[in-house]
Amino acid sequence: KSVIKTKWIFKNKKDERSLVIQNKARLVAVGYSQQEGIDYDGTFAPVARIEAIRLFLEYAAHKDFTDF
Repeated sequence: KSVIKTKWIFKNKKDERSLVIQNKARLVAVGYSQQEGIDYDGTFAPVARIEAIRLFLEYAAHKDFTDF
C-alpha cells in the first residue's frame, strides 16, 4: 500500500465587477495514483430505494413524528 498524494486547489470568488470578494482553498486527493487491488479493493455506496423512503415517511406521518 502507498500513501495517496494530495494537492491544493485555489479559487477566487468574484463579484459582478470581477473584484475578488473571497479566496477559497480545498485539499483534494490525487486518485489517479491508486492501484486497484493494492490501494483499494472496491467501493460500495449504500443508497435507499425510493419505496423505502416513502414507507418510512408514511410511517412517521402515521405516528405524528416530526420530520425535518
